[in-house]
Amino acid sequence: MSRVTKGQAMQMVVLAGGLGTRLWPLTDQMPKSLIPVNGRPFLEHQLELFKRNGIRDIVLCVGYLGGEIKRYFGDGSRFGADIRYSEEGEELLGTAGAIRNAEALLANEFFLTYGDSYLLLDYGAVTDRFRQRDRLGLMVVYRNCNHLDRSNVIVEGDLVKVYDKEGHTPEMDYINYGVSLLRKEALTLIPPGRPFTQEELYQLLIEQEQLLAFETNQRFYEIGSPRGLDEFRRLVAEGVIRP
Repeated sequence: MSRVTKGQAMQMVVLAGGLGTRLWPLTDQMPKSLIPVNGRPFLEHQLELFKRNGIRDIVLCVGYLGGEIKRYFGDGSRFGADIRYSEEGEELLGTAGAIRNAEALLANEFFLTYGDSYLLLDYGAVTDRFRQRDRLGLMVVYRNCNHLDRSNVIVEGDLVKVYDKEGHTPEMDYINYGVSLLRKEALTLIPPGRPFTQEELYQLLIEQEQLLAFETNQRFYEIGSPRGLDEFRRLVAEGVIRP
């Protein structure tokens, strides 16, 4: 497998093409990435977080109202980032299909996250762990015990053994934190020409013992639900989360 030189800057791929149906009517004419938080679009808060972790190479996978995102952020230069776009088009490709659609823009290794997640994480430590092992992917997990949302991951040793967002068993102590690291070779598992989800991709990686687990003790924040958006806005306004 190809290797990225130690210390090389990482790339962040953001899935920002969702419809945001849980937030309607707020997202009826506005993509989630542009929802204002403390006077700035949520994606701008994400970019600041990425930059504090040394990540300035950003690929945005856009779909629903993606033109609005492109008009606001452009090439990212005024935000201190290098932003490129992968447009999904009219045919929905699924979360993994959207990654494959962006293949030409991707580095040999890249982080993958969602356009509604704010994840206070030591991204350098995650990168170091990933580069120590010869695996195609790594999922950051949080010991959730059904607290913030329903847990959906079983970890054994340093590998993800089960990831299931639909079914649930008592052994599921962990939850997918919302960010992963992938090698570009993993895209060969995604069939071209039809929709394919991250869950399907991760299942293939799990079956091949190719999905590492990295546990964080820092809880996640999200704006994909009305409750999550209200909480994030409050924490930013109170200074608990530094934008």
